[in-house]
Amino acid sequence: MYSNYFNSKYLNTKHYDSKSWDKKLLGDGLMQEQIRIQPTEAPDEDTRMLVRQIVYHIRRLMQAGEVYTKALNKNYQISVPQLNCLMSLYENGPLSPSTIAKHILVKSSTVTGIIDRLELKGLVTRSRSTSDRRVITIELTEAGKALAQAAPPPVQDRLMDGLEKLSSHDIRQVVHGLSLLTNLLDFPELPES
Repeated sequence: MYSNYFNSKYLNTKHYDSKSWDKKLLGDGLMQEQIRIQPTEAPDEDTRMLVRQIVYHIRRLMQAGEVYTKALNKNYQISVPQLNCLMSLYENGPLSPSTIAKHILVKSSTVTGIIDRLELKGLVTRSRSTSDRRVITIELTEAGKALAQAAPPPVQDRLMDGLEKLSSHDIRQVVHGLSLLTNLLDFPELPES
């Protein structure tokens, strides 16, 4: 069965809350609210080599995502966000657009476009509640179910399988390192839907 990092196997809630999740993983002692980057003197050659290795590995991760995206588009004529939407519906059954947005970590306005494109491809249907016309439910069609069953698992599944083989200590180090990087790059928090 397809499993992704959005499901409740890894999170107590159906969507990612970075602040509480980071504290669960790292504990209060290892992770501060914001990691402060202190200026240092000019890096030596060993430090420069390590920085180049970090950038190289980040590029490899990005390249793996790009290769997967191209193959998915070529073989199934679908994007990664569209597949994530299909898989969320496949794993959970019919959902509201706002619930799908929380599952796949996008804004509600973004998920509307994803659903529009999936509906045009005949992979999902929208239905309105008979008791409250404001309530919309998205459901997979038979073609959508078939695609969800046939599509390859996303790159993050392979990554998760590998990470699960690491010790808890090693996983905490990875989380700490990634937290340093995201804070260094000043990535904004994921929007709440």
